[in-house]
Amino acid sequence: MNDTPRSDEGTDTQPTDTDETRIGVDVGGTFTDVALSVDDHLVTAKVPTTTDRQHVGVLEGIAKACDDAGIDPGEIDAFAHAMTVSVNALLERGGAKTALVTTEGFRDVLEIGRQDRPDLYDLEAEKPEPLVPRRRRFEVDERTTAEGVERTVDPEEVRDLASTLREHDVESVAICLLHAYADADNERRVAEILREELEVPVSASHEVLAEFREFERTSTTAVDAYVRPAIDRYVGRLVDEAETSGIPAPQIMQANGGIADPETVRDHAVTTTLSGPAAGVVGAAATVDDADVEGLVTFDMGGTSSDVSLVREGEAERTTDAEIDGLPIRTPMVDVNTVGAGGGSVAWVDDGGALRVGPRSAGAEPGPVCYGKGGTEPTVTDANVVLGYIGPDTALGGEMTLDVEAARDALADLADEAGLEGALEAAQGIYRVANATMTRTIRSVTVERGHDPREFALVAFGGAGPMHAAALADSLGVDRVVVPRPGGVLSAFGLLAADESYDAARTVQLARADAEPDRVDAVYDDLVERVLADATDPGAARIERAADCRYAGQSFELTVPVDESVDLDAVEERFHAAHERAYGYRMDEGVEIVTLRASATVGGASPVVRHEGRGDARLGTREAYFPDTEGVRTTTVYGRDRLHSRTTVDGPAVLEQAESTTVVPPGWTGDVLEDGTVVMTEDETR
Repeated sequence: MNDTPRSDEGTDTQPTDTDETRIGVDVGGTFTDVALSVDDHLVTAKVPTTTDRQHVGVLEGIAKACDDAGIDPGEIDAFAHAMTVSVNALLERGGAKTALVTTEGFRDVLEIGRQDRPDLYDLEAEKPEPLVPRRRRFEVDERTTAEGVERTVDPEEVRDLASTLREHDVESVAICLLHAYADADNERRVAEILREELEVPVSASHEVLAEFREFERTSTTAVDAYVRPAIDRYVGRLVDEAETSGIPAPQIMQANGGIADPETVRDHAVTTTLSGPAAGVVGAAATVDDADVEGLVTFDMGGTSSDVSLVREGEAERTTDAEIDGLPIRTPMVDVNTVGAGGGSVAWVDDGGALRVGPRSAGAEPGPVCYGKGGTEPTVTDANVVLGYIGPDTALGGEMTLDVEAARDALADLADEAGLEGALEAAQGIYRVANATMTRTIRSVTVERGHDPREFALVAFGGAGPMHAAALADSLGVDRVVVPRPGGVLSAFGLLAADESYDAARTVQLARADAEPDRVDAVYDDLVERVLADATDPGAARIERAADCRYAGQSFELTVPVDESVDLDAVEERFHAAHERAYGYRMDEGVEIVTLRASATVGGASPVVRHEGRGDARLGTREAYFPDTEGVRTTTVYGRDRLHSRTTVDGPAVLEQAESTTVVPPGWTGDVLEDGTVVMTEDETR
């Protein structure tokens, strides 16, 4: 390790905009992460996730962080939270008993879906089961076209339907009438009556997703209804418990990368899908400067999965076209690709004798074998223990000690089953298989979208991400890996960096040649009114307008920005330019303005990361195995929080901190920046 001149105190990554004491809590599959900003310092904590009652682990994490900071929870001024309640309900099919009300003749839209196949040559491919079975899908006699209502719904028919829904003991209702995005009068009337007659949540498509494409709109509305009771119970319980502890009500991270008040997300539950991964990307964008690279590839490897996304020009890339477990969800969200390869992913041998990793996870209970909590199946974390990246004295989460011999025994058993020579070879295999899976995911958001990953920096975070990052970068040709100081809890830190954000959209389907500026302005006025109604401080909100456009005859759209004073000629030219950037050409076809969008953003306070790096950072050495070099190497172990700024660490080295471990392989160096961020680069002479 080479020390260069340094200042004793270090500096903040950004100037603080507030003296508030703020806390962010992110619930993951294995751990619940906490980041507390107090007195210009950052205090972090990690506690096991309480799977069945997530709010318990949240409160335990808050208590631990406050205790470490020497403050009372009642001194917290602001609380932001990311959760997995909605995505867990979808993946485990543990949501509400939901009914769907739709237009006569469209009962089976959820089942018919689209005529596409995830695998063209898989003759046994099966679509996921609809969230709402056919026996709970009901029709009403009404008709709305894209031009407006043709046949008005009968209120008495809807009241009779309410009686039928009560007989089915439904817990939630989704309403999706044909073309309700164009004229919501019939759907609004159905929703009003059912809300009067029933004591269950009612999700109406014109409120959830006022956009065309019947299957996607129906699916998104059904998802909202399906997860809404669980979100309502969880958020309500957390608000009550926070109030009892003297903590402010939590603002909840949405999939779009912005936080919102509890009542808003309880009414728009679908916006909470992929809440945690979105927070991690926001944290990466807030802590890493991408000015001298094409952008950032964010790599978040937690206990259950790995999440990959792109940040360009300081902004996380977003999408409105996503799927969770085969279910289309069209809501604005950070564009995150998830793969079932995390620290807790179970290693197994398939029928052909090949070693596989994931997607099944050991989770928080019982967890990896090395946790000593009853786990018997080897995981990626157990492999990292056997490889020497995680040592016997490493305290995961600051307090969980490890059973190294139990991990070694479990991998030895796996080696016998796979025909490998002992625990070390099994650990090497698990490490390589997991890395190959994650490399493919990174390629899917870079190479497959026309981006060269070598032009990007790889930002690694999560409990396990920094252990695997250099190996992934090496296989991708990426020459810079960035590990932020709060990398082990970066999703929690991202909650401190998040803005308040709200979105609204409406499909209009206008040919540019026929579009009337007054009509477009009127739709935007309505959308802006909707997003400002949700904002806690409308006067401080920044409004952005956008439009989804396409050439006539196309079946896909590109989104372009729209000025406050709508100039349709400028919108058309921006679409031509966007199409040329994306596909390399522009066309002479007429342009269609398909969907109008508006968002309101209230900027948050800048988080603070102060790094002092005092004391002797060298903790000792241990033997670690590096598959792509000379095998087992004597490796120096450092306490990362003690590393002085402007210090260079030569690999092989392991940098330990309470929430995560960073591996610097042979041939790589790690430079410690003023804020404690470690930037790893490969030796060009290697």
